[in-house]
Amino acid sequence: MGLAVVVVFGLVLGSFLNVVIARLPERRSLWAPRSACPGCGAPIAWYDNVPLLSFAVLRGRCRACAMPIPWRYPLVEAITAALLALAWLEFGPTPEFVVAASFLAALVAITVIDLRHQIIPDAITLPGILAGITANVATRHLSWADVALGIVLGGGVFFVIIVVSRGGMGAGDMKLGAMLGAFLGWKIALFALMFGVVLGGAWAVALIALGIRGRKDAIPFGPFLALGGAAALFWGEGVVQWYVAGLRM
Repeated sequence: MGLAVVVVFGLVLGSFLNVVIARLPERRSLWAPRSACPGCGAPIAWYDNVPLLSFAVLRGRCRACAMPIPWRYPLVEAITAALLALAWLEFGPTPEFVVAASFLAALVAITVIDLRHQIIPDAITLPGILAGITANVATRHLSWADVALGIVLGGGVFFVIIVVSRGGMGAGDMKLGAMLGAFLGWKIALFALMFGVVLGGAWAVALIALGIRGRKDAIPFGPFLALGGAAALFWGEGVVQWYVAGLRM
């Protein structure tokens, strides 16, 4: 029963994240006016705004003008619900689940916004850093030193890259790295950064090799950092323990 409730909540949260993704980069209010079709301006009724179900019933089109509804809407809803379900299975009914759900929701919004606009909003990462600090202090999951070092390491790595490459990466990546450190602590954040850098680097090389992107073309890196953060949340501690145990042998 608990898992079913979490999935439903995840779908509703995903629906709200779609509003964040659409409005935050344009600096519009998240609360008003009510959602409307971008094509004809018709307000979206509540029964046409039920996560996943309304998209299926409407066959992916606006009821008023038949304008196609982007697939990202049901995808964000489904992915958010799946991630929260994984977090519930991992942490159960604990404060750590609440923290994980908040962290994952932020990563979903950051990923889609960066893919669409190539920006990582300060309105998510800066409050995210504070949320990570507060969550770890409240749950006593990590020490102050672990969190502080995580923020310095997570943001500092990209600060160095920005300075050395003279702008090869954006400040948004630096702030996202600091947010990962605030939530995960320095050891797990290091795994997240390595995961994201390796995956993002491989993707960039593949795009360049296929001629899809040039060497000087910007490639959003936030999604890979977000994926690294999610992977670290679920598996990072086990990987770090395995690595440390290997060093002691």
